[in-house]
Amino acid sequence: MTYLTVEQVLLIHSMVIDETGGLHGLRDRGRFLSAVESPKTSGFGREYYPSLFEKAAVYARSIILDYPFLDGNKRTGMTAAFIFLENNGFEETAKRGEIEMMALTIATKKPEPAIIATWLKKHVRESS
Repeated sequence: MTYLTVEQVLLIHSMVIDETGGLHGLRDRGRFLSAVESPKTSGFGREYYPSLFEKAAVYARSIILDYPFLDGNKRTGMTAAFIFLENNGFEETAKRGEIEMMALTIATKKPEPAIIATWLKKHVRESS
């Protein structure tokens, strides 16, 4: 399994802002580092998020809800989740507007990672 690095998430954020507008930069470095490391969380000898889709969900949820960037947290969170899945053999299949709606759902309703993981699994396919 290939995790995203701090540098990759910073690059994702920079590219999202360049392409769609907004402010570059971190609002809170600690929250940023925590969000990037969250999918790797374990305790008492077990991973808290064992599946690939749960890990992707945690990238999205942590970046969106921890709000580490000055702008573009929802866009960066969803993009990071899909790039993580792409790096691990999947490609995104969502229809126009579906990703934005899920980002808003995460921001407002704060669903658990398992719910986000189920949504992600329905919106990707294995790469050929």
